[in-house]
Amino acid sequence: MISTEIPKITNDKGQKTIKIKFKEFNCLGAKPPHDHPHIFLNFGRKKEIVCPYCGTLYKYSG
Repeated sequence: MISTEIPKITNDKGQKTIKIKFKEFNCLGAKPPHDHPHIFLNFGRKKEIVCPYCGTLYKYSG
């Protein structure tokens, strides 16, 4: 069986924009105890996506 780990991204520095190389990931907000509900995000065909909890703008830089 192939195990595919989905990357977990945190924004501990409170950056407004983060560039990542993954098309799908989990946004955690910041590290516990300052995290928000862990949400799965997928760029699909988009190049940018915003986390609805923390408002971080993620840009795909694949």
